[in-house]
Amino acid sequence: MSTCLIPFLEMNGSAQEAIDFYVKALDAKVAYMLRFGDMPEDPKAPLPPEKKDQVNYAILKIGDSELQITDHITGSTYEKGTQITIVVQTNDKDKATKYFEALKEDGQVNDPLQASWAAL
Repeated sequence: MSTCLIPFLEMNGSAQEAIDFYVKALDAKVAYMLRFGDMPEDPKAPLPPEKKDQVNYAILKIGDSELQITDHITGSTYEKGTQITIVVQTNDKDKATKYFEALKEDGQVNDPLQASWAAL
């Protein structure tokens, strides 16, 4: 059973620029990318045209490491330098629950405990 920590960057509209930089500078490989425009349209909350090309979620592989990037902002405002999350990923469900419960005790939960998209 393995556990790894994955940096997750919220880029506020510059995710594609960051991805292009990491591909060029670090030989990163784009393992997965979903743009907001690739998702089904919600008639109750139409997507502005300028948002359609922004990155909803991307996974880059850099050597043996992974980097996740999005243009989505989890808070109500973007403040440079504060939009970095560490994803704790394990293939052991009991260990994942233990980690989640321990970290949320004095932490802030941005998303509920969930199965990884990569694992689905």
